[in-house]
Amino acid sequence: MMAIGLAGQVVNRIGESAYDQPFISDTRQPVNTNDIALTNLNLGIEYMRLEKYELALERLQYARSAKPDYAPTYDALGLLYQRMGQPKEAEQYFQQALKIDKDNPSTQNNYGQFLCSQDRVDDAEKYFLGAAENPLYQYPEIPYTNIGTCAYLHNQPDKAVGYFSKALTLNPYIPHALINMTEISCDKSDYASARDYLDRYLVYNVQSPKTLWLGIRIERELGDKNKVSSYALLLRNKYPDSKEAKLLQESGIR
Repeated sequence: MMAIGLAGQVVNRIGESAYDQPFISDTRQPVNTNDIALTNLNLGIEYMRLEKYELALERLQYARSAKPDYAPTYDALGLLYQRMGQPKEAEQYFQQALKIDKDNPSTQNNYGQFLCSQDRVDDAEKYFLGAAENPLYQYPEIPYTNIGTCAYLHNQPDKAVGYFSKALTLNPYIPHALINMTEISCDKSDYASARDYLDRYLVYNVQSPKTLWLGIRIERELGDKNKVSSYALLLRNKYPDSKEAKLLQESGIR
């Protein structure tokens, strides 16, 4: 049994000083703040995906406390506050992320999406282009598509087409560019091109109410009654409560 000597020195049961014994190593591992930050960041992102925003915020705050200079944590906080409908806080965190790492393409892309949601189209374009033109970014087709989507949503179809074309040059099957180009081609009555874009989209993506209605519009104009009937049947049977099914009913197409 161990006892404490008067001087506070550890003494064993036969009176030998602990300093006469072999050294004992401390085998505890030092705390790795990088691991703590990354683990909590990933948990925060997963909770955000599940729309458990309070838990997401808690984890992201832990990540920030563990490594206050880690830009991806502030990027994630920006996304979280954007989803929670707090744009002022969201922008502050995006800007903090870019203050730490001004050329991070992921943050530039996310901040661009935020700015577009605030109707700041020119500012959004600047950050999207920063991401797209970064030579280290592996997927420039994503910010090019996002610029196009932002432009299209803000009634700038010609600008949208230019950026969607850039995205499709880099990746001929990027889905958002293809579906938007399908819509734009329909709006311009270029149904042959619209069919081509929709067919490409469906190579790797499943039908949805939107694509079925687009298919109906396209094939009706191109005169393929069998395809019209096929699309219409799928839309009625699979998505009877969709707004596209209501449009189909109102159109009188059988």
